[in-house]
Amino acid sequence: MLMTMKKIMSVMMFVVMLITMNSCSADTAEASDDTITVATPSTNYNYNDSELETMKLINDYRVSIGLNALQQINYISYKCEEHNKDMIAVNAISHNGFVARSEDIMKALSAKKIGENVAYNYKTAQAVLTGWLNSEGHKENIEGDYTHFGLSVTTDASGKKYYTNIFVKL
Repeated sequence: MLMTMKKIMSVMMFVVMLITMNSCSADTAEASDDTITVATPSTNYNYNDSELETMKLINDYRVSIGLNALQQINYISYKCEEHNKDMIAVNAISHNGFVARSEDIMKALSAKKIGENVAYNYKTAQAVLTGWLNSEGHKENIEGDYTHFGLSVTTDASGKKYYTNIFVKL
């Protein structure tokens, strides 16, 4: 009996780890009508190859289904990178701080609507896009009524990639 319980617990831990290591999630926020217009902040951001490829794949997908390609904004990618660093620091994927990120972006860019996708441990841009498209909430963000986006892919010390993709309607 004890051995069976240990086997069950081992299998359960493996399933939890598998889900955690290949997980992602989506979130959205919309501005109220009293959003204040503020000048777009000027932020430098150096995109890596993985980020550029992922953004291209997202835009290629959007165009293939008749939607507009999204324009990248460095400030949004910078906020994505901040979130990736936060997730790496706590070793967990989450939308923690999404409300604060959304409010910051809404104020900085006069954004009307914001959506966020996060993911962890996908090895390629195509793999993360496929994962997001196979998830209803992520797909809604990718296919959403947005005009701009930002993306950061940050690799932790063990080589695992953290993804944050923020969609914005200006």
